[in-house]
Amino acid sequence: MKLIDLSVPISPRIREPLPAKIEYATHEDGARQAAEILGLKQEDFPESKAWATEMVTLNTHSGTHIDAPWHYWPVSEGKQARTIDELPLEWFFSDGVVLDFSAKPPGYEITTDDLIAELKRIEYTLKPFDIVLIRSDADKRLYHEHYAFLHAGVSAEATLWLLDQGIKVVGTDGWGWDIPLNLQAEAYKKQPREGVLWAAHYVGKDKEYCQIEKLANLDKIPKPFGFKVCCFPIKVEKASGGWSRPVAIVEE
Repeated sequence: MKLIDLSVPISPRIREPLPAKIEYATHEDGARQAAEILGLKQEDFPESKAWATEMVTLNTHSGTHIDAPWHYWPVSEGKQARTIDELPLEWFFSDGVVLDFSAKPPGYEITTDDLIAELKRIEYTLKPFDIVLIRSDADKRLYHEHYAFLHAGVSAEATLWLLDQGIKVVGTDGWGWDIPLNLQAEAYKKQPREGVLWAAHYVGKDKEYCQIEKLANLDKIPKPFGFKVCCFPIKVEKASGGWSRPVAIVEE
């Protein structure tokens, strides 16, 4: 069995609009903290050292994470949209499928026809609860200044088509599931109308589903299907998303 890490690190070096902040406390800092809490002196600890810790300031959509239906809209399928802590764990451990669009340029909008053609190429038929992963190789540009704008996105129509096949969890190695936000904004300014801004996310109003964003290493999965994906989200109470460390499980 081979395990493939599909996550990016939590790092302030990633050039995204909502970057993480990390304050590192040394072992000496830990001894000072412990001494203050316990009424001791730092020197009471071996070599004046105790625990090393970190203080992380992190948006729930920074790093590799899973969007909950609540992220898209207050209501989904006519009911209050569920938050990340309310979703069934069964959604996040299932058969995986990688659809390769790495040859498409950044900003390309993947259509239903593109999905159907790629499934035909790999000779696979989707089934309910498959976890569909979109590869654009955007993770190779993780530290690029314009990282958030350098992925191929999925159209609303194509997203709806996937959900109509019984899919509940989709994923991308891009910063977002839709085409880059700068392209959405440019298109809207030229012709203000519905269906331009955040269109694929808004599919969640009518169809309950989750998105994994900022995946990595989809190119390292040795086959397009026939593997498992484990991507349980962190249980953040009443949150619109939760961090995850997705793993592809490949039987050798």
